[in-house]
Amino acid sequence: MALAGGTPRIATALALCALVAALYWPARQHEWLNYDDDVYVTALPEITLGISREGVAWAFSTFQGSNWFPLTRLSWMLDYELAGLDAKRFHTTNLLLHALAAAVLFLALSRLTGARWRSAFAAAVFGLHPLAVEPVAWAAGRKDPLAGLFFALALWAYAAQDGRLRGPLRVAPVFLLLLLGLLSKQTLVTFPFVLLLLDVWPLGRLRRAESWDRGELRRALLEKLPLFALVAAFSVVTLVAQSSTGIVADLERLPLAQRLGNAAVALVTYLGNSVAPVGLAVFYPHPGDSLSALRVALALLTLAGLGTGAWRCRQRAPALTVGALWFAGMLVPVLGIVQVGDQALADRYMYLPLVGLAIAATWGVPELLLRGRPELLRRNVLAVAGLCVLAALAWTTSRQLAHWRTSETLMQHALDVTGENYVAYSHLGEARLAQGDAAGAAAHWRDAARVEPRYATVANNLAWLLATHPDATLRDGDEAVRLAERAAALSGDTATTLDTLAAAYAEAGRGDAAIATAERALSSARAAGQEQLAAQIETRLARYRSGRAWREPSRSGS
Repeated sequence: MALAGGTPRIATALALCALVAALYWPARQHEWLNYDDDVYVTALPEITLGISREGVAWAFSTFQGSNWFPLTRLSWMLDYELAGLDAKRFHTTNLLLHALAAAVLFLALSRLTGARWRSAFAAAVFGLHPLAVEPVAWAAGRKDPLAGLFFALALWAYAAQDGRLRGPLRVAPVFLLLLLGLLSKQTLVTFPFVLLLLDVWPLGRLRRAESWDRGELRRALLEKLPLFALVAAFSVVTLVAQSSTGIVADLERLPLAQRLGNAAVALVTYLGNSVAPVGLAVFYPHPGDSLSALRVALALLTLAGLGTGAWRCRQRAPALTVGALWFAGMLVPVLGIVQVGDQALADRYMYLPLVGLAIAATWGVPELLLRGRPELLRRNVLAVAGLCVLAALAWTTSRQLAHWRTSETLMQHALDVTGENYVAYSHLGEARLAQGDAAGAAAHWRDAARVEPRYATVANNLAWLLATHPDATLRDGDEAVRLAERAAALSGDTATTLDTLAAAYAEAGRGDAAIATAERALSSARAAGQEQLAAQIETRLARYRSGRAWREPSRSGS
């Protein structure tokens, strides 16, 4: 395989890194978001542990936020140790990780294929595409660019062997880098399958003439057994972490037929967003049983047609087939067959699957459309088309990036492109409340409760506002009780929702109910080790016992 020279490759990688970093540089001025940034960073006391024995122990032992990604947590803790809760520091780290991931991806692809400029284009698509804005511009999205960097490094380590090593020695450095990637985010569980695809193309290890080389296939599988064992172990840990707080939907709540239908529609949507990345949002509500059979059928027909076409191209344009399988295969864990959360799909899920589509577009499509054309014409057409595509992606990304400036701009954009979005309404309400606009917060939370009555968080937040706000014109004890009872029932009587229910009873003049409920909330908080919340509830309980309501605009530690 003819490889590009080392110096030009390094220069190209550095140029690509600088280009991606420059595109995302405005994100350094963005604010913290009230969507998961508080959960994982700004409102998390453990972030202050920094890189210490206690901090490392906590990072590796906690399932906080229903996730286990200790290396990502440690990266946040390092940022805090160096700069405190400076949003600029966290955003800068994210964009530099993404820029480095794009540069290393280029080095890996150029080493695998020997095609410097095509590799640069594919890596640039990954670096400049608007689908990467979510994980890069979102401090809480750190998981993806950090895991993406280790993914690219592992690809490069695999490519760098050049066939000199066989068996376990070939994958030893890959194993280490994959381990670090999985400690950042478990989205890399499909990585061994990606390597098998690369063994088909461009490495050509598994085929001889028109048939499979069974001996090489057996060796390729055996050498990757440690990688398969590693991702299997991490898959189990991920399921345990996500099941620990009940965010994995059961089949009664979301039947398998609905999951499969949404998965088919999501795959087509991901393809569409990759080609025409407009109308992107931070949250896409799951359609549940509202997804029409016609839409599912059209999605299945589209996937069947595209899949058949990609498979038939496996001889003429193997990169197209490999890229398509890369795209679909890496999305399998996040298609919602095991539904985690309430989203139908998410832009961040396309962070690494997009590389497969970039490979298909860079090597596969030209092979089909320009085969037999003069070499000079091929080069000119590809150069002009490539520059136009990259310019369009960069422009669209800069516009998408601007929506992530604040919680308000982000959630308003989500409403603009998705319509009735209860998560956007909820977080807009939080943004309004932070600005001192309690009436605006209540209006957004009522919209959220109207769109999704089963959303416990917004019911609880609105009930607390209506029960405790100092402005008497905003308080409504009866409505607060209705909402708080719903929130407590939906969440299983947690300390927080019981605390809200007690405040609602107090505002509604039901003193005995307020005292009894606050006592239950206090016991629940103590049993859960929520000492700060327990102390606050104890103070409120004393007020209820004295016959006075306890009103305050916010509640820390809830």
